[in-house]
Amino acid sequence: MGRHTRPARTAHAPTVQARRRLAAGLASASALAATCLALTVAPAAPPAPDRVVPHSGTEPSDQPQPSRAPEVVQAARP
Repeated sequence: MGRHTRPARTAHAPTVQARRRLAAGLASASALAATCLALTVAPAAPPAPDRVVPHSGTEPSDQPQPSRAPEVVQAARP
């Protein structure tokens, strides 16, 4: 009755627990690598001057003002 017996587990067969550990380890390693890469690599270009967000502690007068056309001064009529 050998065909009805349970097959012996091989020593090298991965278990569900080992697969979960491997998946968790790979996920945490990739997250760590992505964090290190994001902190060490400089951005390709600085943001455009009109897109810069002012810091929360700056005064409104410190913010760059849009340029205006020179005003025309009219002489007073006599």
